[in-house]
Amino acid sequence: MALNEHHYSLTVRWTGNLGSGTSSYREYSRDHDIVIPGLPVLQGSADPTFHGDRSRYNPEQLLLTALAQCHMLSFLHVAVKHGVVVLSYEDNATGMMRLNRDGSGQFETVTLRPQVTVADPAHVALAEQMHHEAHQVCFIARSVNFPVLHVPVTTAGSP
Repeated sequence: MALNEHHYSLTVRWTGNLGSGTSSYREYSRDHDIVIPGLPVLQGSADPTFHGDRSRYNPEQLLLTALAQCHMLSFLHVAVKHGVVVLSYEDNATGMMRLNRDGSGQFETVTLRPQVTVADPAHVALAEQMHHEAHQVCFIARSVNFPVLHVPVTTAGSP
């Protein structure tokens, strides 16, 4: 394996056989477990619209989560690089997925709304600009084929 390659693996295990497998569309649960060695099991399902369990994570939520997490982690990296001390970071992200007549669908857009507090008031404008650089180095954002928009709000002072 080359040093510039990183490989990831996990197991997705369907736990939704209610006795008759997929004998009909409503005869099975969409429940599944996401297993990554050394981590707590993540319980997944489909979106409730698609007969999923609303008490479990669905793939659409996890895609939005991955984008928001990646941007945050990239932003924190960029902040250190620029000498900007971040005191707090919170993102209220949203995504819009469109369904097609043939049953397929795709995300059309994601909007990240990071609320960032920096220590130095002189760094507020720089911190706002750093979101562009963070987007450029975010592995997940670089991997999707839809726009990931940013509407940051930056303040200075205590978190």
